[in-house]
Amino acid sequence: MQIRSMELGELDRHDAGMQLLTRMYREETGAPMPDILRTERGKPYFQDSAVHFSISHTKKRVFCVLSDTPVGIDAEETDRDIDLRLARKILSEAEWEQYEKAQDKRTALLQFWVLKEAFVKCTGEGLRGYPNHTAFSLGDPRLQVLDGCFVAVIEEDKNAV
Repeated sequence: MQIRSMELGELDRHDAGMQLLTRMYREETGAPMPDILRTERGKPYFQDSAVHFSISHTKKRVFCVLSDTPVGIDAEETDRDIDLRLARKILSEAEWEQYEKAQDKRTALLQFWVLKEAFVKCTGEGLRGYPNHTAFSLGDPRLQVLDGCFVAVIEEDKNAV
């Protein structure tokens, strides 16, 4: 798995994401990037390639991940404001219990949010309604801080039956 980010600079989010993805694909495979298609639910994938990818944007950066299994990435700037009332709608009971105990509610909610977004990007189900059916934990090892952002990367479990 390969994760990279770059500043948006003068590029718009889409152009920056495509530029980063193109560069990463060529470095990883030595080949030009194939066409990108979309599943019925809108998940992008490479035509005729075993490489999977996901892209996320913040106001300042774009993040991209390549993997040999389905993957999802999401990022949010660590200082982003978020409406804490959203917590009751998007957190499962197990997540709510952790959130209630957290000293920094804003940080906890942002961390849960990026995990949830990365998960629905990985599965391809997309964000429909409130994603309150998950059971993530604060301190999940798939969550890290990169370039001033909370970044979650979730890969499909190769060993799942």
